[in-house]
Amino acid sequence: MPSALPDGEPMPEDGALPRHALTGAAQRPLGFYLHVPYCATRCGYCDFNTYTAGELRGPGGVLASRENYADTLVEEVRLARKVLGDDPRPVETVFVGGGTPTLLPAADLGRMLAALRDEFGLAPDAEITTEANPESVDPRYLAELRAAGFNRVSFGMQSARQHVLKILDRTHTPGRPEACVAEARAAGFAHVNLDLIYGTPGESDDDWRATLDAATGAGPDHVSAYALIVEEGTQLARRIRRGEIPMTDDDVHADRYLIAEERLTAAGYSWYEVSNWATTEAARCRHNELYWTGADWWGAGPGAHSHVGGVRWWNVKHPAAYARALAEGRSPGAGRELLADEDRRVERILLELRLAAGCPLSLLTPTGAGAAARAVADGLLAPGPYEAGRAVLTLRGRLLADAVVRDLVD
Repeated sequence: MPSALPDGEPMPEDGALPRHALTGAAQRPLGFYLHVPYCATRCGYCDFNTYTAGELRGPGGVLASRENYADTLVEEVRLARKVLGDDPRPVETVFVGGGTPTLLPAADLGRMLAALRDEFGLAPDAEITTEANPESVDPRYLAELRAAGFNRVSFGMQSARQHVLKILDRTHTPGRPEACVAEARAAGFAHVNLDLIYGTPGESDDDWRATLDAATGAGPDHVSAYALIVEEGTQLARRIRRGEIPMTDDDVHADRYLIAEERLTAAGYSWYEVSNWATTEAARCRHNELYWTGADWWGAGPGAHSHVGGVRWWNVKHPAAYARALAEGRSPGAGRELLADEDRRVERILLELRLAAGCPLSLLTPTGAGAAARAVADGLLAPGPYEAGRAVLTLRGRLLADAVVRDLVD
C-alpha cells in the first residue's frame, strides 16, 4: 500500500494560507504539479499513491473514475486561484505525474493544462512536462499532447533488459522507450527524459551498461538514474523477505552509480543533481529545480504535496475522498505544517547540497562548518568551491551524499 501521509495541523476548509506565505512571492517562481493516480497494473517496487481499476471498484468508484478525473482536478486549479488571490505570477513549470498520466486521453491532459492557462497564465517559456508509460502512447497521442502545449515528456524506461523489467513488474517491452524518444522528437517535443533504475535484484553490471547505452543511444537530452529503494509494504519487499530474490547491497549501488557517471559523461551528459544528467543547461528539469531550491509549487490531485512561502500541505490520498471534498466546495487538503526558519535552513542544506552548484556555507552552523572542513579534507567536498563559500559534492561525495548531509546539518 502507498505510504501514509505525514502528521500536521488541520487544513482550513477553504484552503486559505497565512498572510505571510505570499510575502515576497513575486521573487519566487511558481510551478504546478498535477497528480494522475491511475495505473493499468501496480509495479512491485512502487509505493506511490496510485490505483488500478480494480482497487477503485465499490463505494466511491464513480467519484474516483478516470472518466471524470480531469474535471475534478480542474476544480482544484480554480481553488488554487481563489487561495492565491491576486498573486500575479504566471506558472513557470507544470509537471503531470502519476501513476500513468497517459492512461487519460490526451484531450483530458490538455484540459487540465488549459485550466492553468486560463486561471493563472503560463510564462512564455514555461516548461510543461508529462510522464508517460512507453506502452501508453503512440505517435498520434504524442502529437495531440504537443498540440495541447506540452513541450517535455518523461518516459519510464527503467531497464533495457527483459529479465530486469520482469522483476520490477514493468509491462513495456525492451526497445519501446527508445522508439518513444524518436516519436516524441517527431511530434515536436524539445525535451525528452528517460527514467532509469539501477540495483534491481538479478541485474548485472553488464545489464546496467547495456541500459545506459540504449538510453543514450536513443538521444534524449535528459536522463534520470535512481537506485532501487525497496519500500516496506510493496510486493518487491515481500518477495525479498520470503527469500525469493536477493537484496542488492549498497556497494553494488555505488558501483552502478560510478558506471552511470562514466557512461553518461562519455555520451555528453553532465550531472546537475545527484540523480540527474542533462546535455545542456536548457535540458535540465526546471520543475524539479523548483523543489530543490525551495520555490513555490501547488500540487493538485489525491495525495499531492504543495509548498508556498514556507507553508507545506498535502491532499487526502484516495481519489474518491479527493473528488468528494471538491464537489462539496472544500479544500482537499488533509493537513499542513508551517515551516520554522530552522526547518527551512535544514531543508535548504538537504536539497541544495545534491545540486552541482551546492549550497552556501553560510547556511551551516559552527558545527556544520567544522564538518564541511573535514569533508573537504576527506575528499567529499570540492576544495575550489569551498574556498569560494560553497559546499559542492565531489564524485566520491555524491556516493556518500546522505552521510555528508547528516554531518552538515548538525
